Amino acid sequence: MSDIKRIRKIRNIGIIAHIDAGKTTVSERILYYTGRSHKMGEVHDGTTVMDWMDQEQERGITITSAVTTCFWRNHEIHLVDTPGHVDFTVEVERSLRVLDGAVAVLCAVGGVEPQSETVWHQADKYRVPKIAFVNKMDRIGADFPGVIRQMEEKLKAVPLPLQMPVGAEQDFRGVVDLLRMRQVVWLEETLGAAYEYVDIEPELRSAAEEARDALVAKVAEFDDTLLEKYLEGEFITAEELIPVIRKATLELKLVPVLCGSALKNKGIQPLLDAIVDFLPSPLDIPPVVGVNPETGAKEERHASSKEPLAALAFKIFMDEGRKLTYVRIYSGTMSVGMDVYNASKKTREKLSRIFSMHANKRERKDKAEAGDIVALMGMKSATTGDTFCDPRFPILLEPIDVYEPVISMAVEPRTRADQDKLMDSLMKMSEEDPTFRFHEDPDTGQIIIRGMGELHLEVLLTRLERDYHVGVRAGKPQVVYRETIQEEARADASFDREIGGTRHFARVSVIVRPRERGKGNIVSIDIDPAKVTETFLPAFEQGVEDALSSGTIMGYPVTDVEVSVVDADFDVQHPSELAFRVATTMAVRNACELGKLMLLEPYMTVEVLTPEEFLGEVISDLNTRKGRIESITARKAVHVVTALAPLSKMFGYSTDLRSATQGRATFTMQFSHYDTAVDSPT
Repeated sequence: MSDIKRIRKIRNIGIIAHIDAGKTTVSERILYYTGRSHKMGEVHDGTTVMDWMDQEQERGITITSAVTTCFWRNHEIHLVDTPGHVDFTVEVERSLRVLDGAVAVLCAVGGVEPQSETVWHQADKYRVPKIAFVNKMDRIGADFPGVIRQMEEKLKAVPLPLQMPVGAEQDFRGVVDLLRMRQVVWLEETLGAAYEYVDIEPELRSAAEEARDALVAKVAEFDDTLLEKYLEGEFITAEELIPVIRKATLELKLVPVLCGSALKNKGIQPLLDAIVDFLPSPLDIPPVVGVNPETGAKEERHASSKEPLAALAFKIFMDEGRKLTYVRIYSGTMSVGMDVYNASKKTREKLSRIFSMHANKRERKDKAEAGDIVALMGMKSATTGDTFCDPRFPILLEPIDVYEPVISMAVEPRTRADQDKLMDSLMKMSEEDPTFRFHEDPDTGQIIIRGMGELHLEVLLTRLERDYHVGVRAGKPQVVYRETIQEEARADASFDREIGGTRHFARVSVIVRPRERGKGNIVSIDIDPAKVTETFLPAFEQGVEDALSSGTIMGYPVTDVEVSVVDADFDVQHPSELAFRVATTMAVRNACELGKLMLLEPYMTVEVLTPEEFLGEVISDLNTRKGRIESITARKAVHVVTALAPLSKMFGYSTDLRSATQGRATFTMQFSHYDTAVDSPT
């Protein structure tokens, strides 16, 4: 098979969704119906292939993204099942960075939930084409038209329903394929593996014709030939519609929508057909763009095995002490034993093994080519976001964004033996997870770990015990605060000291100004170039960075500040980088003091789904936590309360909410922004 033909038949896709929308169940059915697995796993039984970690099976949630490969209609589908919980959103972010398409699983009852919005916008950021699968059509409260409306309102998407459900809730029994105007019925005795096409039920015929007319009218807007045929009243076939739908999907102008019930084994095969028909191959996406680290010029790599190698590491995993590096190969070829250049670390490494992954199972390969997603062994210095390339044709691809942790906890080893292993284990875990950080507090000697939420830290502590066999005691979770200034201020500082017989002297003046929340820090060096040569400018910048790394209220990093270095005096005979750096640090700290430093804390967006009878209790409890109610929306049998609340007041909310609502309300919480702290932490 030619290289182009092979790549055209590849689909690199991710399954993305809110927690509990049914992503892993959809993935399990895909593996079963494509023949990749021979037993259907269930999340509630802890028997799924993709949720293979002990903690995933115990908790019934996906914690780490799992990669597998399956085949459908002679197409090779590389499938990534991503987590839905907001604490593990970096897993979604780094997967979407290397995927070409996504299947967004939406709950027919819950609709477009908060994390669905988050992952949808993450996919938009990387311009990833999407199809939507409305799952759980068999559940009480299932509302297919309602989910379509929410996609328009909340996601600002243009949904294109390709199917119409036949029945709903306990009466859900199949779908109408609107493209070919036929009803699809799944045979229960075959666990949904066998299905047949039948005539549309007479009572559904007129609704199906109306829905198909709406579909054709929407698709015709994207093609003049189809529009002409539609206006003349001619019948437009599925074969004419599919290429136009595909083109509009790839351009992010349409989102094909299908429906079904993965748990009841209905709707998966048409979803696989849609993946092949509407989601892109590596040839359908623009060539990957990077920078030549030697010349600084922008370069492209096309999806071809004949081009120089360009691959991005998107996930690191420690498997029984060995480091696996998951990569997406954009161009070129990797083979066992070859020398690979890590352009991010400027190191060369020998590739010892290549694996095709099936969740946690590995299949050895001799080589991997453009379009493949594989795991590598032997990449000792690799971290998330590193670029691997041909040493003769270096290229540096855009790294992967990571999120700042918002919650911290002190840990200490249980025994002397644990102490020796603890730092090494934490180092390995931080290599795997870029949102996990740790450091030793120089004042107390405590080891502080930081993460994205209570569940994130809880999972990490359990992994320390089980996977790394390190016993630890943990304190209560703590909020990671920030500091900022309230007003503009100017200050200067001098550094004058003799070190090693050389005088180091500088006096530096700076101005600090507050910036909008969430805008971060910016630094400008506004000194007359005739006064200070360019070689010393990095010393000023480093001095500002040192000063902003810890404020004077409680030592938290200073954020949302604009710093201008406006003047400097120094010993012309012996200009000193050290003096510039230290004087700048002192001046910025003085200016921040004068600018009235204040504490900021993380505020979270909280969304609670509660039955109407508990609405009062939910609102009252959020008010006592100093939350601000943003909206209350009625959604059939439940009300959705959206609020902003300080993270410091939300510890233990899960237990309190269950108690107040007899276990019938659920909530999600994700980081929104930093704002003025409601109380000073003790």
